[in-house]
Amino acid sequence: MTRTTRRGHRLRGSAGAVALLLVGALALAGCGRDQSSRDEGSAGDSTGVTDTSIKIGATYPLTGVAAPGYSEIPKGVKAYFDYVNDHGGVYDRKIDYVVKDDAYNPTTTSSVTNELVLKDQVFAVMGALGTPTHEAVVDFLNSSKVPDVFVSSGSVTWGDDPTKHPWTFGWQTDYESEGKIIGKWIADNMPHAKVGLFLQNDDFGASGEKGLRQYIDKQIVAVSKYTPGGTDVTPQIAALKAKKADLVVGFNVPSYTALSQLVAMKLNYQPQWFYSNVGSDATLVGSLLANFSKGQVKNGAALLNGVMTTAYLPTVDMTDDPWIQLFEKVWKANGVKGPLSNYEVYGMAQAYTFVQALQAAGKDLTREGLVKVLEEQGGSLTGPVYAPYRFSADSHLGTSGMKVVKLEGGKVQQVTGVETTDIGDAAITNADQEEATPPADGIPPAK
Repeated sequence: MTRTTRRGHRLRGSAGAVALLLVGALALAGCGRDQSSRDEGSAGDSTGVTDTSIKIGATYPLTGVAAPGYSEIPKGVKAYFDYVNDHGGVYDRKIDYVVKDDAYNPTTTSSVTNELVLKDQVFAVMGALGTPTHEAVVDFLNSSKVPDVFVSSGSVTWGDDPTKHPWTFGWQTDYESEGKIIGKWIADNMPHAKVGLFLQNDDFGASGEKGLRQYIDKQIVAVSKYTPGGTDVTPQIAALKAKKADLVVGFNVPSYTALSQLVAMKLNYQPQWFYSNVGSDATLVGSLLANFSKGQVKNGAALLNGVMTTAYLPTVDMTDDPWIQLFEKVWKANGVKGPLSNYEVYGMAQAYTFVQALQAAGKDLTREGLVKVLEEQGGSLTGPVYAPYRFSADSHLGTSGMKVVKLEGGKVQQVTGVETTDIGDAAITNADQEEATPPADGIPPAK
């Protein structure tokens, strides 16, 4: 797949975040590596790697406004890593997984990421979550030459320019590509709809809008944006209603899916809703609706019946899917109490991809070696995701596509097949590869 345009570069982060990054970089420069953590027999940096372990770090909102749903992802990651450890690890090394809570606060993200790199001396950061939060640390991780892989966010920042961020890799379908796929579906199936946009006021929303406008720019009649942390979106939804938008596309996190639905109910506003994948988990949004309404909404998931969204992974309701069957097995063996959720599936899928990359990197594991193998072999990695990865020396973007689906009765109904694309003016095409099935033991084989 060829990328035909590239985004311009932007200066990101507040002055405070930049100051923290500079402090972290200076501290790292003056801090000698623990030589016991280095493999003297191989070229490159093996900080965090011993003969028996590999230390991996991550930051997530375990508390705060973004915790619902997102705090479950590292539980899935840990369950899969523990499953691999129980089966001998990766080249006889157990994965030591260290998670820090950043409460979805970029300043806190900077602080705890410094701890992971300078104090905990992790080999890599894997799956750190959030667009505004990770923007605060991406430069620090790259200047420190720490692999920053499979960021839990679809921002194109993680992969559109490997020369700027050579140590960072995305994982999920980026928001611009998702916006393109959604926009094309609307243009083909609802060409006369008056479209309103409900967007998170950061790169998440901006990238989604950019992709949408490639196909439905003339159909968009209103744009409403919210800032994470606020709990009243009445002005935003009222503005969409005032413009008579009969189709609302949301690029927002789950809490704001619930808030937008509650406000729409109060305003008697009933457009067709089309939420991006990030904000569309029916089980979570249903529970948030019950919570936010103080019990007035009894079956919140039912409010999402008919809602359109996208999917790049199988979901827990797909009980016949071999990946879901594997992850249910892993969850029963190594998970915490309670049923498997789609967020834990997301974490396990990421962890599977990471173990696959570790296996490909070989026994003499180094930071440089991990990055090299992702650039040289990453495009051939397979797993639960529906579309191929785009990893190469020219692109560190993750999976390249998704399906359009509809929510009914808390379950996902397929509307389209897998469609693939890339950022910029790359065309949208139907995927031409078969979906992968997991190995018998659930662990990617060593190469």
